Amino acid sequence: MKKSVLLTVCLLLGMQLAAQQSLQPSVPSEPYQWKSVQIVGGGFVDGIVFHPKAKDVRYCRTDMGGAYRWDAASERWISMLDWITYDDNNLVGVESIAVDPSDLQTVYLSCGTYTRSSNGAVLCSHDGGRSFTRIDMPFAMGGNENGRGNGERMMVDPANSRIIYLGTRHDGLWKSTDKGQSWERLSTFPDVTEIMPELPPSSQPRNPWANRPQGSGIIFVHYDESTAVPGKGCATIYVGVSLMNRENLFVSHDHGAHWQAVAGQPTQYRPTHAALASDGELYITYGSNPGPQRMEDGGVWKYNTKTGLWKEISPVKPNPDKDLKFGYASVSVDPQNPKHVIASSFNLAVPNSYAEDDIYRSTDGGKTWKGIFAGKAQFDYTKAPYTQFTPLHWMFDIEIDPFNPNHAMFTTGYGGWETFNLSAQDKKKPVVWQIMSTGIEETVPLEIYSPNEGAHLITAIGDYGGFTHFDLDSPSPTGSHKPYYGNTNGVSGAEKRPELVVRVGTVSHHHPEGKPLAYSQDGGISWSEPQSLPDEKAANGYIAVSADGESWIWSPFRLPVFYTRDRGASWHKCQGIPDNIRVVADRVNPARFYGFDIASGLLYESRDGGQSFTSRQLLPALPQTPLMRADRRGGQDKIYTTPGREADRWIAAYDGLYHLLPDNQLLKLDKVRKLYAFGFGKEAPGRSYPALYMIGIVNGTYGFFRSDDAAKSWVRINDDDHQYGLVLHISGDPKKYGRVYVGTHGRGTLYGDPIGK
Repeated sequence: MKKSVLLTVCLLLGMQLAAQQSLQPSVPSEPYQWKSVQIVGGGFVDGIVFHPKAKDVRYCRTDMGGAYRWDAASERWISMLDWITYDDNNLVGVESIAVDPSDLQTVYLSCGTYTRSSNGAVLCSHDGGRSFTRIDMPFAMGGNENGRGNGERMMVDPANSRIIYLGTRHDGLWKSTDKGQSWERLSTFPDVTEIMPELPPSSQPRNPWANRPQGSGIIFVHYDESTAVPGKGCATIYVGVSLMNRENLFVSHDHGAHWQAVAGQPTQYRPTHAALASDGELYITYGSNPGPQRMEDGGVWKYNTKTGLWKEISPVKPNPDKDLKFGYASVSVDPQNPKHVIASSFNLAVPNSYAEDDIYRSTDGGKTWKGIFAGKAQFDYTKAPYTQFTPLHWMFDIEIDPFNPNHAMFTTGYGGWETFNLSAQDKKKPVVWQIMSTGIEETVPLEIYSPNEGAHLITAIGDYGGFTHFDLDSPSPTGSHKPYYGNTNGVSGAEKRPELVVRVGTVSHHHPEGKPLAYSQDGGISWSEPQSLPDEKAANGYIAVSADGESWIWSPFRLPVFYTRDRGASWHKCQGIPDNIRVVADRVNPARFYGFDIASGLLYESRDGGQSFTSRQLLPALPQTPLMRADRRGGQDKIYTTPGREADRWIAAYDGLYHLLPDNQLLKLDKVRKLYAFGFGKEAPGRSYPALYMIGIVNGTYGFFRSDDAAKSWVRINDDDHQYGLVLHISGDPKKYGRVYVGTHGRGTLYGDPIGK
């Protein structure tokens, strides 16, 4: 009887499961190959970690673009976190990396971009960063907040690989005794909470990365290997905290059971980095601010862990009273020679150089120093040509290769550099530096544009302007667009004159001579500037170009919408459309432009080249209470016009996709439930309507999708290993069916092609 009852229950459960599965929506998939569009670097690589006992094993972290492992065979960095989903995109900011000195395959990442978020995690890998297990932590991390270049906050005990210490920004010191699988806060560690005075609302920073008069928590952990006890670990552990005007260096001599402040320490500024040499000297760099916000004071000190003596060894001493305001960012010691030390300054410009900081080198333990950039140094820009016109800055990690003292690396806000002849300085010969960032892509494309002739792609990039990509697999040999922009927010072109391209943005403060609008008449190779601007404050915003290229409509940030019909010689305010509304051009009729405001649900249309607009209600207005509708820089809540078809429009709303037909009939596509990005590409063979691409949720499945039949059906074109965290834009290529471009937030621009087609 029991067997028959069990069989019946199993059959019923099986039938119920089958019924549930038959009701589950499904989306077919098509395999794609994904590659990075090569710019090389483009973002802040804020930490490099060499394995101390395994040659060519090293990792690097970025502030908002994941982490990478070095592949010696291909001589490039490999991204380790492309599998992170949109919903978990906060984890792509990596606060710290730790390797296991006893195991070359084990690496740990502490992940979390902002402390305002609730999801921080430690990722554990035992195959060299190829796969990870996730341990959720009860606190948040700040991988893209001030002090993100400090470190390393997490370290594995070299004498007992089960033990890991992790310093946090706001939640004290944590310890794992089972290789990161579980964690406990150390209650015996001193309270290092930094209580800051309340700022008035008018003084509150608007952004989480903005300057705040506070430190960045516990920033480094170092073990004294000379105190190692077999099977138990190192007895002596040093922990540095980003505090000022109070004790900031602590030590335990009993395996972390008890802690005390190190006597005699400097407290007039905050620690930023530390290195413990094999002879027992602990080198520490200091700054009045954690960085990369500006420092006004700082120094380099060393502490003799055997005698307890402190000594300042700053290569150059700041003097804030005489306006010599700077600090020090990082320090590294040669594992093969404890007297060989390098340290980097912060905010100390090098005279007659394109460097905002310098690296100082000592071969006598800090008694004497020589500046590397102030002396003879050469730079090879060929791996990332755009860097030639970008100052050296933000050197918040510098490292000497433990297996080659001539090989040193330093980080910057656009990647990093390395040399293989560091000791050439001793012979008064040039130290030669080359880009070390091949494989790292950390840009944020704010818009992507694939013209129907010419270049594969033109990107509008945050922080580093924009690029024209004739070869997707190699960086542009001419570098970024000139005039140089800090941000390029918008780029578009003329459908019937693809050689005409217009871009808008913010002029780089390093090259302030340009204007925030430029146009190209050769497909993005060279650029010209308009004679005038519509307003002295005009910058950023959105740009639209009529199909014939004769009319341009610019919606500058926080300003009215303007049009020009003489390439910027004169500008006129568009009538009937509110300020700052994004406008797009009809792809066929040069007289027609459209705008859409998701908040009011109003559609704006011009039939006279942008001179005037009429409006009508298209969708219900949103509630007055502000709603979080994905990242505002993304492709959602916008209007798009179909190539080759007049008045054929799509409303890519965050909560649904709508097709606005030429007869103004509005159709809602019920398969799309959430949308983050939208675009068009070349039609499929045998089809006449352009392929559609979107990022969002279709039939309950999140992914990147393509439709070859005007959104009647969709196919997923990415997989769970290729998700890239926060994604902002998608566009097909009008020249090649199936080719798609995806713009991410910190992982650069990707392009995909169907496998086998």
